[in-house]
Amino acid sequence: MIALYIKLLLAHLIGDFLLQPTKWVKNKEKYKLKSKFLYAHVAIHLLALLLVLQFNLDYIWGILLIVASHFGIDVIKLYLNTKVNSRWLFALDQIAHLLILLLVVSMYVPFTLSIDFLYDTRLLLALCCILFVTVVSSIIMKVLISKWQLKDTNKASLKDAGAYIGMLERLFVFAFITMNYWEGIGFLITAKSVFRFGDLSKAKDRKLTEYILIGTLLSFGLAISCGLIFKLIFPLI
Repeated sequence: MIALYIKLLLAHLIGDFLLQPTKWVKNKEKYKLKSKFLYAHVAIHLLALLLVLQFNLDYIWGILLIVASHFGIDVIKLYLNTKVNSRWLFALDQIAHLLILLLVVSMYVPFTLSIDFLYDTRLLLALCCILFVTVVSSIIMKVLISKWQLKDTNKASLKDAGAYIGMLERLFVFAFITMNYWEGIGFLITAKSVFRFGDLSKAKDRKLTEYILIGTLLSFGLAISCGLIFKLIFPLI
């Protein structure tokens, strides 16, 4: 089952990403069903599927289902492109394609899908920790350092970039701790310091320096604490 899904996934990645130039995407968005690249894209998927499945015609109905559904999903996506958020549309598009691949696998290798693993205590603990180091920690930090809120010193900054950077760095710290890779935290702190040094040296603002230092230490402290608690509780479950 896994081997077949990996083959189908490889064909999908080749057709949807590796062999789909930006020029094709823009042409499809503009001309939709009239775009010749839409049909070329589907043809590439067909060829990729035949190649990874070694032209085994035992899978012909599965191949046809994947190709036809891919065409249908892509057409729907093209007509919703101006009405739905592009990020959500991309995510839904890929999920739909992956579910179709799963359906095709089930046609040839019947299996039962159980969701019992979602209620595993260790998985729930991991989800709690991930939520804590991302969303919860952001709120905690916002509350704790709100009294030192500075005026917007960089209007050119990307919207919410700081929050997302903080979430990612805490996720990395948490992952490094769970893998006992403490050196990774040092590299992360060094990399952040290098990038921040330029901003701070240009600003020459003591308050800004202290504000960033407090935020960084608090962010790393929350992530490290969460990682240590996870490592302490995980073996007990």
